[in-house]
Amino acid sequence: MAKKRSGGGLTGTQQAAKFLGVSVLSGAVLAGIALPAAGALGLAAKGTVEGFDEIPANLKTPPLSQRTTILDAQGGPIATVYSRDRTEVELKDISPHMQKAIIAIEDARFYEHGAIDLKGVLRALNRNAQSGGVSEGASTLTQQYVKNVFVEEAGDDPEKVAQATQQTLGRKIRELKYAIQVEEELGKKRILQNYLNITFFGQQAYGVEAAARRYFSKSAKDLNLAESALLAGLVQSPSRYDPVNDAQEATMRRNMVLQRMADVGDIPQGEADRAKETPLGLKVSKPKNGCITAVNGAGFFCDYVREVFLSDPVFGKTREERAKTWNRGGLTIKTTLDPQAQQATQNAIKKHVYESDKVATAVTMVEPGTGRILAMGQSRPYGFGKTETTINYSVDKGKGGSNYGFPVGSTFKPFVAAAALEQGKPPTQVYSSPYKMPYPDEVTTCSGKPWKNLQNEEIPNENKSEVGPYALKEAMALSVNTYFVQMVEEIGLCPVEEMTDKLGVMQGNGAKLPVSPAPLTLGSTGIAPLTMASAYATFANRGTYCTPTAIESITTAGGKSLEVPETRCAKAMTERTADTINTLLRGVVDSGTGRQAGLTSRDSAGKTGTTDFRKNAWFVGYTPNLSGSVWVGDPSQKVEMENITIGGTYHAKVFGGQVPGPIWKDAMSGALDGKEAPSFNSVHIPDIPKGGEPGRPGDGKPGGGNNRGGNGNGRGGADNGGQTPWPGISIPPDLIGGNTQGTTDGGVSGIDGGTGDEGDATAGNANGNGGFDFGGNLGGIGGRRDG
Repeated sequence: MAKKRSGGGLTGTQQAAKFLGVSVLSGAVLAGIALPAAGALGLAAKGTVEGFDEIPANLKTPPLSQRTTILDAQGGPIATVYSRDRTEVELKDISPHMQKAIIAIEDARFYEHGAIDLKGVLRALNRNAQSGGVSEGASTLTQQYVKNVFVEEAGDDPEKVAQATQQTLGRKIRELKYAIQVEEELGKKRILQNYLNITFFGQQAYGVEAAARRYFSKSAKDLNLAESALLAGLVQSPSRYDPVNDAQEATMRRNMVLQRMADVGDIPQGEADRAKETPLGLKVSKPKNGCITAVNGAGFFCDYVREVFLSDPVFGKTREERAKTWNRGGLTIKTTLDPQAQQATQNAIKKHVYESDKVATAVTMVEPGTGRILAMGQSRPYGFGKTETTINYSVDKGKGGSNYGFPVGSTFKPFVAAAALEQGKPPTQVYSSPYKMPYPDEVTTCSGKPWKNLQNEEIPNENKSEVGPYALKEAMALSVNTYFVQMVEEIGLCPVEEMTDKLGVMQGNGAKLPVSPAPLTLGSTGIAPLTMASAYATFANRGTYCTPTAIESITTAGGKSLEVPETRCAKAMTERTADTINTLLRGVVDSGTGRQAGLTSRDSAGKTGTTDFRKNAWFVGYTPNLSGSVWVGDPSQKVEMENITIGGTYHAKVFGGQVPGPIWKDAMSGALDGKEAPSFNSVHIPDIPKGGEPGRPGDGKPGGGNNRGGNGNGRGGADNGGQTPWPGISIPPDLIGGNTQGTTDGGVSGIDGGTGDEGDATAGNANGNGGFDFGGNLGGIGGRRDG
């Protein structure tokens, strides 16, 4: 029985015998089909040859994974992403020094042998026996190339990588058969080219082009002798000979390669000696991989592009298939990102919100009519630091977003108004709009099962001075909560459900909006900024909604164009409704809550929003050719924005028009600088006196003459087109005394300044100016004290 060393390992003789067994067996395998000399080795290989013949004859070579370049709309680079940093090059674009160096150190007889080098096997056997270990291998470059193909195909799957590299006779035999095929089909030069493109050189560099750029910041065709020798030496062990972390070990290995080149006659000894004396000459370029390297704060947009690719079936039937395509890389992806808009967005963010602030902001811009995403940024940079994040606050959870979106507050109200207008409600619609009111007892829904106010919930306005009645124009400008609750009470929730579906509005987790008045009237549910910008772009586009899109074209490394997702556009409302909303929202920025956001050089419209406890503040607005949304708040929804400093400015209370509004204004101004300034198609909406509404008798609304009393700050609204039924005749305010309840037949109603919301039983209030309802002819004269 053979003896073991005292240390427990095999003796040199035993190791040599083991190596001989494997090597001879491999030779015998080849002998059955190519090497008759193996018969003289005296090894019966019958069973092995049969197994060898059963191995599939065709080596399936996967496309090599390469870097993918993401470009903006003008062709400028945004970022480079890859699972393998590799750029394939042809042999003519690789330095001759590099070609000679890799052959000299890895397979000096490369051009002299076939798939297996029998002399190399015997030489290695001899040297390993002498050293008592495995100091030299016998794999040819062709065999190494085949092994690397298996590793490449395994990707990042640890189990598959282990199978591709395991030291077993079965793998070696399979590798040998494929090597024979490769030698026959490709030829030596193509094998060398493929080998230099597939091999790992350390420091995340795959292939000689990436290695040359990583270590020397130059192309592989420009490598000199010493540089080539250094890279060739890395192949055996990229970590051990890493010149960045161990210059001494790397120098020793480089000089070994140089000497080998001299020994085989590739270079004169004197040239090798001179090269050995040169310093390593590193000029290291740091790996630039992933969205963290994106320019102009576009890391989040870059990540969104990746998520779109991985989730859209146009790029593959399954996510696994799409991920394989993405990881293989080699793509050039041209996106919709407009560099001017993106830079303007980043400038506005940095001006108004610091990355170290307790709250953050996210800004997204979309082009009406195309759905093209032109800008996407946020105050907390893309990264892993203390004030950084990889969560994209602008998008849905499914695309890398956070917290299932953010409550949008009153920016939801234009959707309600659009639904009401589509139902035939006029833009002059008046509701009593008290400061506070309970939600309706029940409201109809699309399902047929009404929503019921089982908890007796109430809703107030922002300020106690906000007391109606109001018409739609003023209610939108002042963002009166109770007005829109009364609107939903009348039209039901179903029209709002249908409208938001058409506008692509959903929760940040991808689910439909909850069917109840709070989320479908006052925006209490989380929605992503991109969703809001796209929905508002519908108003700018005169009623046609277009799905957001980020990718314009994709080209493979071979120059083939891939199919990309296209925006889908559909009519969500009539042009008249959209034009009316545009007119209403112009009032918000002209004289309402969004005055600080209004653009002076072009038509603009928008809406403010602030949520409960001031945890979120919004401004969503647009011009005819650009829509943008701005959210400000704490992503974890813990910070209440009162007595808070944001961007170096103290705020007692944060409002949608106060912090998000100026961000929107600066970002949009920069994005549109030098661009055309088209106008909205305006709709004339008459100003309605606060006490009533013109010319709609008998409909049961204030001023309509159906038992509803006067409303408003002493300014009664007259039916009959705003004229009293008796021109020239006035009625003294103290003609009729107070404290009389409204009648039910068009009689005196809401006497003594009654609220007059319901003239059929609402008492007078305080001010002695009673309201009359003459059978629907004189509505809403009278008063209620100024709020």
